[in-house]
Amino acid sequence: MNARFDPSGPLRGRLRVPADKSISHRAGIIAAMASEPVAIRNYLQAADTRSTLHAVRELGAIVEERDEALVIRGCGLRNAQLPASRIDVGNAGTLMRLLPGWLAFQQGGVFKLDGDDSIRARPIDRIAGPLELMGARIEARAGRFPPFTVYGAPLVGIDYRLPVASAQVKSCVLLAGLLTERTAVTEPIPTRDHTERMLLRAGAPLEREGDPDGGYTTVVSNTDELELNELEIPGDPSSAAFLIAAGVLVEGSRLVLEDVGVNWTRTGFIRILERMGGIVLGELEPPGAFGTLEPACDLDVSEGPIEGTTVEPHEVPLAIDELPLVALLGCFAEGETVVRGAGELRVKESDRIATVVEGLRGLGAEIEATPDGFAVTGSGGLRGGRLDAQGDHRLALLGAVAGLASEEGVEVVGMDAASVSYPGFAEDVAKLR
Repeated sequence: MNARFDPSGPLRGRLRVPADKSISHRAGIIAAMASEPVAIRNYLQAADTRSTLHAVRELGAIVEERDEALVIRGCGLRNAQLPASRIDVGNAGTLMRLLPGWLAFQQGGVFKLDGDDSIRARPIDRIAGPLELMGARIEARAGRFPPFTVYGAPLVGIDYRLPVASAQVKSCVLLAGLLTERTAVTEPIPTRDHTERMLLRAGAPLEREGDPDGGYTTVVSNTDELELNELEIPGDPSSAAFLIAAGVLVEGSRLVLEDVGVNWTRTGFIRILERMGGIVLGELEPPGAFGTLEPACDLDVSEGPIEGTTVEPHEVPLAIDELPLVALLGCFAEGETVVRGAGELRVKESDRIATVVEGLRGLGAEIEATPDGFAVTGSGGLRGGRLDAQGDHRLALLGAVAGLASEEGVEVVGMDAASVSYPGFAEDVAKLR
């Protein structure tokens, strides 16, 4: 499906963005591992997160979709059922990388995971490595790609240092560590910590030490059961980021985004934008904070001039999903905007370095790719044109925001890809016009 986004007048009003996708995935998986029913309020209803619900149903959880909440009656830690066929993760990379952590300790179980063409191009060796060190067996196509099979086994604890900062790999190992005497994961720099907060809330023996500048070591140990009772999921800061960017770039705009998650491991984009001069007001969680709850607040966004900046490697993990928007902002900023140390973007739903550079260049941007990022020379705006989302939801939404702020508008080829994380984006924009 193609969609056209014409240059917009001021965007004004209040809006609630979709529920957090990362937290929704984790809520679905950990609720399925729990011993008692879990009521989840504001679960994201999008293609990726529905894949998680389908997967846990296949493993024996009962999912009840009620008006007031989603209720998941789980199987318990040790009692995942063998699915009738392969588990289809769709396009959900988070599901593909987290779920094997639970499956790995289902002794004697055999679980095959597969997905769409995009998923089949995404490597799983970074989760297979530590799981095999713990005693599980993983068989993957060409040694590192889906479809792949997890053979459950008794696991032993490990001390694992992530070679590359990754919340998904960290989460997978921590989930697998729940039935070991002790498992520790050390990250070189901090990554999003939703899994740790949710496990701590569910009663898992979990400790964390370190600091925001040097990264953390998180330790889990043998867990009898998980109990969550209920969860409420805040608005997704990654989805909010598209409207924040539009609010900053479209002349005369002023908008308030309600109840957005502001966990400090997810607000890297807002801090980068503030450094560029963007006006975003809200009570962000201070770096280093940790607990069982996910903080949220309203964000007040105003249009204004911005200047270029450099995003250094240590900032990348806390803004990884929003870095394409940094490239877009760089097109409108004064001076040069450079992103370094973001090679992880090349193994997302698309090679996001190549597709962002190609897409924005086609709209009139002065942008060059580097091996691990990009460099943008600000020209004060974009002409507009046509952008092919190439099946990547974030690229589709990037094109939509570019169209709102451009001179001539943008036609987004494959806008339906946005349904993975932000169904109804065009409708939300219409409410603000």
